[in-house]
Amino acid sequence: MKWNWTQAGWPQFTYDAAAIEPLERRFLLTSGEVIGAVRHVNDDDRNLLRIELLSDEAVKTSEIEGEMLDRLSVQSSLCRQLADARPVRPQERGIAEMIIDIYDTWFAPLDHQTLFRWHRMLMMGNRHIGVIGGYRTHADAMQIVSGHHDKPIIHFEAPPSRQVPGEMTSYVEWFNKSSPKGELSLPALIRAGIGHLYFESIHPFEDGNGRIGRALAEKSLAQNIGQPSLIALAYTIERDRKTYYDQLERHQRTLDVTEWLVYFAETILEAQQTTLERVAFYIDKARFYDRFRGQFNERQQKVVARMFREGPAGFKGGLNAENYISIARTSRATATRDLHDLVEKGALTRTGLRRHTRYTLNLAAVKKTE
Repeated sequence: MKWNWTQAGWPQFTYDAAAIEPLERRFLLTSGEVIGAVRHVNDDDRNLLRIELLSDEAVKTSEIEGEMLDRLSVQSSLCRQLADARPVRPQERGIAEMIIDIYDTWFAPLDHQTLFRWHRMLMMGNRHIGVIGGYRTHADAMQIVSGHHDKPIIHFEAPPSRQVPGEMTSYVEWFNKSSPKGELSLPALIRAGIGHLYFESIHPFEDGNGRIGRALAEKSLAQNIGQPSLIALAYTIERDRKTYYDQLERHQRTLDVTEWLVYFAETILEAQQTTLERVAFYIDKARFYDRFRGQFNERQQKVVARMFREGPAGFKGGLNAENYISIARTSRATATRDLHDLVEKGALTRTGLRRHTRYTLNLAAVKKTE
């Protein structure tokens, strides 16, 4: 089957707008809920919340591409405060700089220089590609492949490098014309969905296309709602990245993208709900620390902080004594006393018996004190 960019009509995508309309309404409604939830956080905590949400996105958008980053190092870069002397690799500094740039310049029209700037940030310290901060120029076919080198499976082949400048000029023009103030304005979810698939189909860079493509979806959504979306898009995609890649592969063979738009819209709506959950969790975290301020010893503080870093889902299966011993680097007897004390104080809840005993943060107790 022909790739989408080889078909007559490219890059004019077709879709059933009526299938997306209910999802567009939900997106706008939930966008208001997210904005309202964030406004319930005071200014100082709002900045910390922004850092937490953005660092999660930075880490997850890299994980989708198989690159594992240190979350705390990304946060340090985002904060521009390296007081903990944590060594930060170029990859972590680069993704942090790109995420901040997206957040700070969401309103600006798209241009080639913005894309080149993002690419330079992402490829910071990379010595394995020929062109950094520019579109690819190599003569070899740009293919997405898997399997053994002797029997590769070609999932997609992008336009040859000689076509990329022209394709990207058309893309940038489309992105700006489809903005809320553009002459061909599109609804939020349709614009973000087409924009992401369109960019990934051109695949203009030697590396970093997935991360920049998701950044463009974030920029697109921010322009449509009039402020940074802060939604957990990469965080949500990473949880089921096989489906994400399957959907991309399937719809890079056709110009009818209705099913892709439904998938991407539903992913965005799921991401919004994830963000709402994370904002609520962050508020509960602040209240938890307010309630128990000064009541934990150093070991307990370390373990509680580690539990919060696991996010709303917490430790898989709950924290156990072995986890506590490993994190606090203490003896079993001390761990038992510390855990019993945390339960007695109401900071943790305990379930199970003996070796099946598990502990979770008691955020319900925080809510009851409101």
